[in-house]
Amino acid sequence: MTSNDLTHIDAKGEAHMVDVSAKPATERVAVAEGRVVMTKETLALIESGNAKKGDVLGTARIAGIMAAKRTSELIPLCHPLALSKVTVEITPDAALPGCHVEATCKVTGPTGVEMEALTAVSVACLTIYDMIKAVERGVRIEGIQLVEKQGGKSGHYKVER
Repeated sequence: MTSNDLTHIDAKGEAHMVDVSAKPATERVAVAEGRVVMTKETLALIESGNAKKGDVLGTARIAGIMAAKRTSELIPLCHPLALSKVTVEITPDAALPGCHVEATCKVTGPTGVEMEALTAVSVACLTIYDMIKAVERGVRIEGIQLVEKQGGKSGHYKVER
């Protein structure tokens, strides 16, 4: 791989924001996921709604949505996007034990929404951690990844499961 393969690196090897002005506006969707792994006792506390800081899953869902909308403020070379949809689904999973977090972002524009979906998942996972860290310090955030994207020149991508 050379610097010419990286879209955010110019011919001099310097970082720059990609010019997307010539690209057509198309519908683009991205889905990302992650997991927050904890003890069964901590998961039961979250599910009961009795966490000291309040509604863990509801707060994390809102935090993820807010983060997706502010991705360009957090990731230096991301374009600001007028997102048309952001969903964050958080599912308790006794088998982990913990929570599975999935974010879907949608836009009609000249660039994709992968970073917004990944940011939504990351911040939702971090919010869960923040709200339960007083009862369990060993919580792990893992498996944050893009699982699907649609639209744009590169077409459809989906992780094989």
